[in-house]
Amino acid sequence: MLMYPIFITDDPDASTEIASLPGQRRWGINKLEGFLGPLVAKGLQSVILFGVPLNCTKDAIGTPADDPAGPVISAIRTLRALFPALYVACDVCLCEYTAHGHCGLFRADGSGTLDPAPSAARLAAVALAYARAGAHCVAPSDMMDGRVRAIKRALVDGGFASALYGPFRDAAGSAPAFGDRKCYQLPPAAKGLARRAIARDVGEGADVIMVKPALPYLDIVQDAAQLAPDHPLACYQVSGEYAMVVAGARAGVYDLREMAFETINSMVRAGCTLVLTYFTPQMLDWLDE
Repeated sequence: MLMYPIFITDDPDASTEIASLPGQRRWGINKLEGFLGPLVAKGLQSVILFGVPLNCTKDAIGTPADDPAGPVISAIRTLRALFPALYVACDVCLCEYTAHGHCGLFRADGSGTLDPAPSAARLAAVALAYARAGAHCVAPSDMMDGRVRAIKRALVDGGFASALYGPFRDAAGSAPAFGDRKCYQLPPAAKGLARRAIARDVGEGADVIMVKPALPYLDIVQDAAQLAPDHPLACYQVSGEYAMVVAGARAGVYDLREMAFETINSMVRAGCTLVLTYFTPQMLDWLDE
């Protein structure tokens, strides 16, 4: 299955090109029917929403993340009404909504250290708000320790039972205001740590495992398939991977269609059962040829 990542902003009439993601836009909720309607007619079955708040007041705890009038919750309700059969997933993170641009909450002692427990609790509250709005799936991309367990508990207590280990900066306007995210994201060479993280998240109640980026980490995709054989396995062909394939095609290095299929096939061959890719609209056309 293909899942299409789309960026939802808080300008309801927005249709704004994203320079670093060729062919992709930030969308307002009033544009979703015209944008997605033709894709649904072609066979689009699932999307994942990333909120891009541009007109709100950000704070230390990411208050706009679960604003009932915010872009994600508004988009969930709109899409569920417009396209009842469309599977709607939502990225769950705080970096787009915090003034500091990081994925969690900082300790109150001024140490500049993230505080895992309140971070997980805040993420769980956001996930529950998305589920209550009608999201089929919530996909935490923050990498805070313990957030899968916290989200799972919140969903179960709230009458739901789904949590996804999941999915991103330019498109979402979520670059950190200081420092970077290396202290809580997995180092690229840490294969053993990645395997332990997969086992941890399964143990905490994740219903789906996701690996991102995808292409440079196909060995981790294979490991995930072995470590969690009874779980759906997703991989996210992230913005840099997509832009790299497009750039190579524009430079005449290869044919865009052939390379797009080759990269997706490599992910499926590694064991992936769900691919999040910005190529989804083209794939719907190519697969129909």
